[in-house]
Amino acid sequence: MIKELAWKIFKNTGDINTYLEYKQITDMEENIKVENYENNKNKGDSNFRA
Repeated sequence: MIKELAWKIFKNTGDINTYLEYKQITDMEENIKVENYENNKNKGDSNFRA
């Protein structure tokens, strides 16, 4: 939601700071997705069985 709001404000105002904030949010979301994927992948690679 923040991402969409920042993008709309940038399109309406042309304020580069708003766009940079938007870009930071998209980068953070991508990093979170990658970390979640790696964590889930590592859980499946374990050879330890209880």
